[in-house]
Amino acid sequence: METTSSTPPSVTPPWEVFPQKSLDSIDIAVLVLYFVFVLAVGLWSMWKTQRSTVKGYFLAGGQMVWWPVGASLFASNVGSGHFIGLAGSGAASGIAATAYEWNVSVAQGLCSRLRTGDRVTTMPEYLRKRFGGKRIQMFLAILYLFIYIFTKISVDMYAGALFIQQALHWDLYIAVVGLLAVTALYTVAGGLAAVIYTDALQTLIMLIGAVTLMVFSFVEVGGLEGLQTKYFDAIPSTRKENSSCGLPREDAFHIFRDPVNSDLPWPGVLVGMTIPSLWYWCTDQVIVQRSLAAKNLSHAKGGSLMTSYLKILPLFMMVMPGMISRILFPDLVACADAEICRKICGNPSGCSDIAYPKLVIELLPVGLRGLMMSVMIAALMSSLTSIFNSASTIFTMDLWKHFRPRCSEWELMIVGRVFVLLLTVVSILWIPLVQAGQGGQLFIYIQSISSYLQPPVAMVFILGCFWKRANEKGAFWGLVIGLLLGVIRLVLDFIYPEPQCGETDLRPGVVKYMHYLYFSMVLAAISTLTVLVVSMLTEPPAEEMVRHPFRFLLFFVNGFQDAPHYIHGNNVGINNLETEVSIHSLFMITLAITCNSNPSSAPAPCCHLRFWSHKSRIPPWKWVNSRCYKELFLSLNMCV
Repeated sequence: METTSSTPPSVTPPWEVFPQKSLDSIDIAVLVLYFVFVLAVGLWSMWKTQRSTVKGYFLAGGQMVWWPVGASLFASNVGSGHFIGLAGSGAASGIAATAYEWNVSVAQGLCSRLRTGDRVTTMPEYLRKRFGGKRIQMFLAILYLFIYIFTKISVDMYAGALFIQQALHWDLYIAVVGLLAVTALYTVAGGLAAVIYTDALQTLIMLIGAVTLMVFSFVEVGGLEGLQTKYFDAIPSTRKENSSCGLPREDAFHIFRDPVNSDLPWPGVLVGMTIPSLWYWCTDQVIVQRSLAAKNLSHAKGGSLMTSYLKILPLFMMVMPGMISRILFPDLVACADAEICRKICGNPSGCSDIAYPKLVIELLPVGLRGLMMSVMIAALMSSLTSIFNSASTIFTMDLWKHFRPRCSEWELMIVGRVFVLLLTVVSILWIPLVQAGQGGQLFIYIQSISSYLQPPVAMVFILGCFWKRANEKGAFWGLVIGLLLGVIRLVLDFIYPEPQCGETDLRPGVVKYMHYLYFSMVLAAISTLTVLVVSMLTEPPAEEMVRHPFRFLLFFVNGFQDAPHYIHGNNVGINNLETEVSIHSLFMITLAITCNSNPSSAPAPCCHLRFWSHKSRIPPWKWVNSRCYKELFLSLNMCV
């Protein structure tokens, strides 16, 4: 009896990545309905919110509640680069890339408390208040704009354009111009409020579409057990003999991998990966601006918690579907020959980035393809609108106001809107460079760039919060030296790209033997040491400088005795100091600090860990009541 394999046979591809399909009228109707709905929400938010002031335009009036804040945080982070990049990394190397998603909650609650209490508009502005002077603010503002334009915007646009071009067979630049036109329209007109409300809508669309494709994918491959079995058989038929090219990694279902010879070494995952995450979730203007838009601390914290839970999903919605795509289409997604890959997707390094769009076009029925097109467009537009608005905020508040300190609010509004249009033009011009140089895995490209540029900023921010002796000179030279080393490594990566499978590795030792996550750790250490040494060798900061950022953090360092002074600015005690610990999942712990002088204004009662009281010190055995123990040990989920 002839046996049949449950895995589709691997045949030499005809070099077309996508079959020449045209969208059904139902798919087109779904797309049109999506655009109409998004524009309607944007117009509604324009009329609902105050946009005639700087705070109303850039911070949504500071009146956002927790659920649109959380949805906007998620949608701003999960752009088209996530769908394309995470699925591509899953197809190429397994589930390890999902560890990046689990750093969302690192110090997020702590940063929310700091940011919402300091009445700032941008993080460069916050660091200026902490260290004094303006050169750090100017330096970081320019750096942020370069990061946004040349990594975030261009990467998301390339990823979204890749999907749209291959799925719809449109010209790449026609698709991009059309999307950017709609995106810039409600970003320019509506400000942050329009962005946040449309992000909330698009988060719902993304979740519905991605979960739908996830279900179809797992059904097709036979569930999780089928994925674990068939993934290791997903080998392309055209590959070099007697080599490992095209073979799945043996550790594909491991997150913690070999510290020397793996693609994501476990020390780098635990430490090196966390450092850029601190920059992103604590200092990136896109994220900061959403917390600042919350009406109070409780809503900012609630939005952060909501995002933390949503970030559990990409492993199942993006990474594993990417692995399934390799199983179903091994000759295309897992191509191992440079010339063949070039013919398939135009990239000789590999075609794993087509895993998600290939799955959408081939697996979903009519109608649902239109839904997933809406999901990808939603991801692209959510990310772009967030970056456009945040970049214009930085340019307007940190750069323009520096050169025109007496400018009117009307002038700031006009400049912010015009800068969005300039960002659009520059981003379109940058797409060919991203298309030519993004390498085999888009997501790894993004993370490596982050590891080279973000650690110095993260360490300066952390030292500024927790070390009173850190001064402006130490922070400035820590940034300069750290970023200089990061740029050198970045240039070396472009000059000496990773060799293709089977080729001799002729890269310099610092590139060949030092993983980018290890480099992140070294860069953070050098930046920290520079700040420490320079700060100790120069004059200490003024008292008014160090009081500002410490009022919510100092009780962690000084045993709580100075907490009243730094929180209230006087000797009035704290009636209710609570730390609410929420254990989401492995590596996902949010520390959210709630300090209310009026107990009745505290959040809904849950697990209270009372460390300090102005009347008496409560003994440790009374820190947690019986209800809290029950919640902790039975559900492992406190203070939801």
